[in-house]
Amino acid sequence: MKCKTKREVSEPEATFNKIGAPVTRGVCPVCGTKMYRTGRTDAHEGLIPPPKVKRERKRKGKLVIVESPAKARTVGRFLGRGYTVKASVGHVRDLLRSQLSVDVENNFTPKYRVPNDKRPIVKELKKIARTAEEVYLATDLDREGEAIAWHLLEAAEIEPERARRVVFHEITESAIAEAFSSPREINMDLVNAQQGRRILDRLVGYGISPILWEKVRGRLSAGRVQSVALRLVVEREREIDAFDPVEYWTIAAELKPDGLKSTLIAKLARIDGEEPSLPNEEIVKPIL
Repeated sequence: MKCKTKREVSEPEATFNKIGAPVTRGVCPVCGTKMYRTGRTDAHEGLIPPPKVKRERKRKGKLVIVESPAKARTVGRFLGRGYTVKASVGHVRDLLRSQLSVDVENNFTPKYRVPNDKRPIVKELKKIARTAEEVYLATDLDREGEAIAWHLLEAAEIEPERARRVVFHEITESAIAEAFSSPREINMDLVNAQQGRRILDRLVGYGISPILWEKVRGRLSAGRVQSVALRLVVEREREIDAFDPVEYWTIAAELKPDGLKSTLIAKLARIDGEEPSLPNEEIVKPIL
C-alpha cells in the first residue's frame, strides 16, 4: 500500500525506475506507508541510471498488401485466418506536382511525397504493419508493382527484416499458395528501372508541356514516348505529302513446270546482267 497524501518523504532514496527515469522512494512520516515520487532531485546528482530496456513490441498476425480491393477480397478468402489483406489502391507515393521534384544536380535524385488522397491508406497500413509479425508485399509482378512494394516499405515504415515480397501470375488458390511458400526480397533493379522511367517522364513532360499549352492549347501533355512517337508520325506524314508519284512497270510470268500441278511466279530481274528500267509501256512492250 502506498501513501497518496502530499507530505515530505521520510528516509528518501534517490533511484531510477525500470525505464531509467529518476524517482524517489521513501515512507510517509505519519502513517509509515511507502511513498513514491517521480522527477530528478539533487540526490540524483552523480548517480548513473540503468541502461534503458527496449520493450519488445508484441506482434501477431500477418499483413498482406495487394494493389486492388477486389484482389484483396479474393486473396483474403484463399489465405484464411491469420492473414489481414489490405489494398494500396495503386501507387502510394509520387513526385510532387508543384515542382520538378528531381534534383538534376545531385544524380537526378527524386523527391517523393504521399498524395493527400493516399494518406489515410498509408496511415492504416502503417498502423497494422506495426503490430504484424510479417508483412507480405503482394503487388503486381511488373516493375510498377515492384516499385509500389518498395514505396510501401518506405511510406509505411515497414522494417525490411519483416517484409516479404511475393508474386503470382494468376489469382488461384494453388498459385497463391506457391507464391507464399517462396517469398523473396524486393528486386531493386526493377525498382530503379521504374524510377528511371518516372524521372524521364517528369523531365520531358515538365519542360515541354508548358510550351504546348502556350503554343497549341491547354491541357495537352508531352512525354518521353508519346512526343517521340508523334514526331515519327508527323515526319512520315510529311514524306507522304511530299511524295511525287512516278510511273514504273514490272514484268512477271506465271509458269507451270512439266509434271507439276502448281504454278510459280517468275519476275524479270536482269537483262544482259543489268537491272532493267521500266518507266512506261513503250519500253515494256519490245521486251515482251
